[in-house]
Amino acid sequence: MEGKIYNQKGKETGKIALPAKVFGARWRADLVHQVVEDMRSNKRSGTADTKDRGEVRGGGRKPWKQKGTGRARHGSTRSPIWVGGGVAHGPISEKNYKRKISKTMRREALFSVLSKKTKEEEIIFIDTLALPEIKTKKAAEVMENLSKIKGFKALSGSKNKKVLMVLSGRDEKKEKSYRNLPQLDIVFVKNLNPLDVLNYKYLLIENPEESVKFLESRGA
Repeated sequence: MEGKIYNQKGKETGKIALPAKVFGARWRADLVHQVVEDMRSNKRSGTADTKDRGEVRGGGRKPWKQKGTGRARHGSTRSPIWVGGGVAHGPISEKNYKRKISKTMRREALFSVLSKKTKEEEIIFIDTLALPEIKTKKAAEVMENLSKIKGFKALSGSKNKKVLMVLSGRDEKKEKSYRNLPQLDIVFVKNLNPLDVLNYKYLLIENPEESVKFLESRGA
């Protein structure tokens, strides 16, 4: 398998060999679904909380006498059937939503998603995204150039998050320049996961030789 490498002007400058186990894996919808749902669950903070009848205020005395009123018997206004009473079987903040995801499952799901993106031609490999200074205008120009590549028009001008930019390492100039663009988010290749990849239409991978080598090492 091969992928095209482009420069900041949107011109093809070379090709890169893509390992089949990373970019040519079969689509495994069941595995991807399981891993993504587990990751979403792990992001839940579990802050939803309701008060049961023992936590709400009031209800210290019987609302009316047991017999002789013609009304139903009640012992406390804290009962769930009363307005302002406690909630029966409501969510509590102690609930733990964490799920364990094995490294193998996470890795195979990532490779499956990357392979699907490759097949659908939604990945661009760019030699470098380095900028001489912190300048959002320069970053916008780079994205405008890349949007001229066939099939990647949405890289520029869109106000929706459609692009995930994968950086090979920390660089203040790149990060501060590109992060202001409304159409993209930034992630480092070491943190790339299937949930992030699926949340965006396009994947922009910088420094492909190093990035692909790192991804391949995760499957070793």
